[in-house]
Amino acid sequence: MDDFVRNKLTEWDLSEWIETFRAQRIDKKNLYCLGHQEITDLIPIVGPRARFKRELELLKGEQNTTNSETVDSPAQVRPSTSASSDKVKRKLDLQGESSKWQSPTRKKRCEPRLGSYSEGIILSDVKNIMGFVQNRLPDQDNKLHQFLKKKIGDLEIDKRELVGVFGKTGAGKSTLINTMIGEKNLLPIGRVKACTTVLIKVEANMQDQKYEAEIEFITKEEWKDELWSLLNFLGDNADQEDEQEDEQEGDQEDGEDQDTVDKLSALYGAEWKDKTPENLMENKYFKEVPEFLQSKRKLLTSESAEELSAKLVKYTRSESSDGEGKEVKRWYWPLVKCVTVRVPNNDLLQHVTLVDLPGNGDRNKSRDKMWKGVVGSCSTVWIVTEMKRAAAEDEAWDILKSTCSLIGNGGECQRIHFICTKSDEIGVLDDRSTNAVRARILQDNMQAKDTVNKDFRKLKEVKKHFSDECFKVFTVSSQEFLQQQHLTPEETEIPKLQEFLQELNDCHSETLNYVSGAHGILSLIQGARSRAGADRNTDVCRELEEKMEQEFEKVRQPMQKTYDTFERCLTEGVAKSKSSWERLLKSVLKPKMKGSAFHRILRCVVQNGGTHQRKKKPPINLNMKLTSCLTDSIDEEFKKTFPNEAKRGPFNGIINTFSLETERLMRERQEYKDVELQLIFLKTEEEKIKTKLDKIIREQKKIIYKSLMETIEENMQECYKKAAEIRGEGSLKNMRSTIENHVRDSKDIIFQRAKNVMLEQLENLMVLILGELNTMQESIELSLNTDGDSIPDVSVEFQMVKDHYDELMKSPIEAPPPMRADPPVPATHS
Repeated sequence: MDDFVRNKLTEWDLSEWIETFRAQRIDKKNLYCLGHQEITDLIPIVGPRARFKRELELLKGEQNTTNSETVDSPAQVRPSTSASSDKVKRKLDLQGESSKWQSPTRKKRCEPRLGSYSEGIILSDVKNIMGFVQNRLPDQDNKLHQFLKKKIGDLEIDKRELVGVFGKTGAGKSTLINTMIGEKNLLPIGRVKACTTVLIKVEANMQDQKYEAEIEFITKEEWKDELWSLLNFLGDNADQEDEQEDEQEGDQEDGEDQDTVDKLSALYGAEWKDKTPENLMENKYFKEVPEFLQSKRKLLTSESAEELSAKLVKYTRSESSDGEGKEVKRWYWPLVKCVTVRVPNNDLLQHVTLVDLPGNGDRNKSRDKMWKGVVGSCSTVWIVTEMKRAAAEDEAWDILKSTCSLIGNGGECQRIHFICTKSDEIGVLDDRSTNAVRARILQDNMQAKDTVNKDFRKLKEVKKHFSDECFKVFTVSSQEFLQQQHLTPEETEIPKLQEFLQELNDCHSETLNYVSGAHGILSLIQGARSRAGADRNTDVCRELEEKMEQEFEKVRQPMQKTYDTFERCLTEGVAKSKSSWERLLKSVLKPKMKGSAFHRILRCVVQNGGTHQRKKKPPINLNMKLTSCLTDSIDEEFKKTFPNEAKRGPFNGIINTFSLETERLMRERQEYKDVELQLIFLKTEEEKIKTKLDKIIREQKKIIYKSLMETIEENMQECYKKAAEIRGEGSLKNMRSTIENHVRDSKDIIFQRAKNVMLEQLENLMVLILGELNTMQESIELSLNTDGDSIPDVSVEFQMVKDHYDELMKSPIEAPPPMRADPPVPATHS
């Protein structure tokens, strides 16, 4: 211990802890590094610990005002930067010294938004207090005690925002992500080509100051199955008569042949040829990745982003065509399912995960399942393409068209950002002056935005899931953002995307949800202990129960009408499916294609359960095609019933309007003043239930929507298996006939079954919603009709949490404002 720490503890009236700090060798340098757990170990008593945290946060704030570089506080207590004044500071930071490589999170941090406390400090304090209260509740078999313990345990509500990033190799995804988060060397750029199968998540490291990557492998069984599929794919293709191939599709399949060869060669070199899957599963090929053999995850850690990137390359990338990357003897990306990269000290990623996504899923079922799950959980999707290709780039639009149902009605996407990169690449100009180049860039940007927006409005399938308001176009230049040769940082639109990520973090309501719930629970405990309003509890309980019945019915009736509407729509969809199945099958089974090219495609389709991922074209999904009449029949109603937009609630907002109006009772009924604390608890319970239901409905609606195709897919597996076994002369014709006959024989069953499954799941959700709302009945009874004599005194803790709650309510967490994606008007027009 040094004099600085001793003096500070004395100044903060914490001198009794000096010996503890001395024993743990806490000096000035590591005082600033203390995290939540270390502080708890040093000062186990809540009151002094809260005072220490407050004073330490103030001390850090003072140092930030004098130092050009911040002293990073631990991730758990990192100050938020969401106050309106902080947004101005952050915006100025982003427009400032961008020529030096800095993330906005690495610049001087803003003062905490809540005066002397940051949200991180408040959340940490309140969690400690509630843990202390929970431990003090007796373990005896008492209904109120058990109720309170459960309510404290249920306070944890957290959700990360996922931003999915699509774009083909070379579009600038890695450069964009690196620039956005201020890590120049994190994701490899240009040196080696990206692998098309590895899903990469980028998020904040909330535990320490290391750069780390967690690698999740597919299982040994999954790789053995994939080996069998890959080797059979090449064997089947070798058996075909190449002279019959359609030239265009033949080139397409030749590319897929090369992809298969590349995948096998990456892991095995040339040794895979003429070997069986059993031979290729020998342990000698996996000596460097024992975690794969042990079904464990591999953790890589580094002190710098560049060092981590070098370690990670063999798990995420392929050898480049120009021979670079030869120093890597063996590439393990074919075995990788997902990589999670964690970056220290990054406020933009504190509650946000950026996900670099392969375009159309994967042939490997395990990777494809994870891909679909992540895509369906993205609240925002970024589609990245080069500026010069934005208008004519089919691949970017194909990604959007093939995923719209997964991210729309089948997901939770609220925003689609179409990002045109390399906007500074304008070709040859006669006048290369700064003003002329700037004017040309801005003019091209405006034209690109206009063209892309017009193209979006033409996408009928996509518009079933997304409105024009969900779609924004950005024209960005990472190079100009860093070098500022012709554009200001704001004109590169990188700061707008950074601000969007910051808003996702700022609107994250974990602190407010937790503190509000804690305040309600402690209000109930205090109210139950006082028993001052015991004589009036019966009256208010009766009034609330009557109100509960009314509100319950207001929710039940509209949900029943929604169910009836879906039943009617699906009945029409079943009828149309029965009459259209031949046309639907023909569009997949008999395309305008000659020769063996389609034979190879169809064999891939049946071997993979009805789907086939193609290299440069949208995937083939026979199950989705057969389900299309059913989904078409409900898409519009589904979008209205389960909107992804946060401002609109499910079932036309009826759950959001559910209310016992406890605030009105407190305000208008003076005779209920004595039970005000219990009414406060009921108000917070009401809000907590709504928050919980939002999460439940968000997840369940995905399951409901996907059930249509999953039921069809399950029914079709038998015929796919039979078709996959067909070999020899006429096998293409026989595979087609097998599929057609199966659908013809079962058309009166499979579509009706899909309808029934969906309606059953919808009904289950409705029952679940009503059940959750009905828990308010128990809350009413226990809060107003229970003797609280055996409950411990929590008056001190109640006041501490109330102070935190009042402070938060003075500075509410704001929702993100609408984003403006249009650039400034150029100085000149041509």
